[in-house]
Amino acid sequence: MADAASSLAPKPEGATGVLVLSDGHVVWGRGFGHVGESVGEVCFNTAMTGYQEVMTDPSYADQIVTFTFPHIGNVGVNDEDLESKVDGAVGCVVREDVTLSSSFRADAEFGPWLASKGKVGLSGVDTRALTRRIRMAGAPNAVIAHDPEGNFDIPALMKRAQEWPGLEGMDLAKIVSREIQEGWEGSIWTLGAGYGAGEGDARPHVVAMDFGAKDNIFRNLVKAGARVTVVPAETTLDQILALEPAGVFLSNGPGDPAATGKYAVPVIQSLIERDIPVFGICLGHQMLGLAAGATTSKMHQGHRGANHPVKRHADGVVEITSMNHGFAVDNTSLPEGVEETHVSLFDGSNCGISIKGKRAFGVQYHPEASPGPQDSFYLFDKFVGMLG
Repeated sequence: MADAASSLAPKPEGATGVLVLSDGHVVWGRGFGHVGESVGEVCFNTAMTGYQEVMTDPSYADQIVTFTFPHIGNVGVNDEDLESKVDGAVGCVVREDVTLSSSFRADAEFGPWLASKGKVGLSGVDTRALTRRIRMAGAPNAVIAHDPEGNFDIPALMKRAQEWPGLEGMDLAKIVSREIQEGWEGSIWTLGAGYGAGEGDARPHVVAMDFGAKDNIFRNLVKAGARVTVVPAETTLDQILALEPAGVFLSNGPGDPAATGKYAVPVIQSLIERDIPVFGICLGHQMLGLAAGATTSKMHQGHRGANHPVKRHADGVVEITSMNHGFAVDNTSLPEGVEETHVSLFDGSNCGISIKGKRAFGVQYHPEASPGPQDSFYLFDKFVGMLG
């Protein structure tokens, strides 16, 4: 298949899939999964495991994920490893063709599963070259397409990629958020036993605002000792207060925090003023920053992977974390009274804040993700420990 470094490359024999970037660059490959096309922002993820979790993470809405690990799909998929029932990534780009699964936990094959979810796959791509292109030029808009007959209207696909507005200024949280309030049931998963359960209604009550949440976050809140009610992204302050929360959790999610913050930030500010404990992750962390008076901005390439080192300022400990974000809190914009608690050792970007005199903190990374290290699980215990 064609090297991703050659722009406007002619279609090679046997190509049934293509990635057309808005700058005119064309990457050919072998299509799999859904037959059709999708538009989105192309990013890359460096994790060696968890491709099913990545593809079902709502934070990847309107994104096409390039996996840097070459062997994707080789352990199949199953119903237990879904991060959400709503849409995540619209497509994926991989190096090697997807093989038959080799895992006792597999219920289905990756390719047919992608097709059932309406997600387009593209294999046979020099993902190293594509990743380097993203690192050098930033995350581009693109269309990914799959046609078993290999018929593609490249100018039309390029036009669609160029006309797509991109993630900056886009509020995707209200699209991927659940539509109704619901009580969450279920704790973390263990081999042979599946998902555990909570221990009754006597637990402190956490109201979780769903901006595109990963289910494993709620499971870890339950494991830490909380009772969780999940509410839609646009839930009002009065509706939250009517639930009598001991604390409020702000979830991860896709899109621009400034756009989602137009309706969410005033709610968060009112919660902080009432000194209700608040804990934010990823998008929730960014909107907590906005509520505290900081600013956010789109990153050049973003952070996505399972091996990101983050330094904790309090004691110098380095946590190995999972990340998935294309926006960040500007650490130079933190106002007086807002403390930076964590920082990325890759690029020095902000990875955590706390508000002095208030029970409110957030982290940019995903403490619930555990591809190996479980360095950040303590944050759930910290939050639940704040609840009266």
